Amino acid sequence: MPEPWEGKLKKKRRSPRNQVAALPFRLDADGRPEILLVTSRETKRWIIPKGWRMRGRKDHRAAEQEAYEEAGLTGRIAKKPVGHYRYDKRLSDGSTVACSVEVFPMRVRQERKRWPERAERDRRWYAADEAASLVNESDLQQLLRTFGAGSRDVAKAPRET
Repeated sequence: MPEPWEGKLKKKRRSPRNQVAALPFRLDADGRPEILLVTSRETKRWIIPKGWRMRGRKDHRAAEQEAYEEAGLTGRIAKKPVGHYRYDKRLSDGSTVACSVEVFPMRVRQERKRWPERAERDRRWYAADEAASLVNESDLQQLLRTFGAGSRDVAKAPRET
């Protein structure tokens, strides 16, 4: 007989669904990157802005749109991802689906005071190592640490728009 909790966390078996994410950053006075994290709507976990791929939009532009909608950010986004991570997304029916997320660095130029999801999310800047310690996904933790360690290259990365 299955345990009562098994039905709620049942994983849908299919290949990972693809998502895109922005990795919003700015450089501190010493040239080290700071990462902006937002809270997820449901569980209030710290995450980077992400969402589903958008028909008719290149992936980096979809990631840029997510950064605006979820965090009110505008800036310069790179055309090429710096990496990817995987996580299990919880669906409204309680099941989960595996997702693979491509991550595009975005050098933030402006933080808007008003944005579409401001009532549902918090946003905050962190040093790269601290940001890595706050997210749950181990692949994303490693990506953030690597991004922070390569700070000299970071300033050049998102000049492609």
